[in-house]
Amino acid sequence: MPIARALVRDALAHLEEPTHSDTAELLTAELVANAIQHTLGSEPIELVVELLPTGCQVEVHDCDPAPPGNLSHPGAMPDPWQEGGRGLLLISTLSSACGHRTTDQGKAVWFTLPAI
Repeated sequence: MPIARALVRDALAHLEEPTHSDTAELLTAELVANAIQHTLGSEPIELVVELLPTGCQVEVHDCDPAPPGNLSHPGAMPDPWQEGGRGLLLISTLSSACGHRTTDQGKAVWFTLPAI
């Protein structure tokens, strides 16, 4: 995940309007961790960083077609006895928008952050 964080940091350095780089790095690490956890490990994971006039959008593509947990309820607390679930809570709470979509190879999970 350090490589994914570095790639996002480098991409965001080219924005005319700065965005929340630390937040983007954290949320990217969460998306990559989820992709690694829910694939076989030998399958490719793709990171896409799109620089927008209003901020950025980050997507992580993996081969697992199953949708991630619920990204649409930022106020929903994860079960404190479960090991997972906090990453999606961070993504839905700290991003300006997030979601997932089906791709030909599986799915893409994404978030957007506004410029500062």
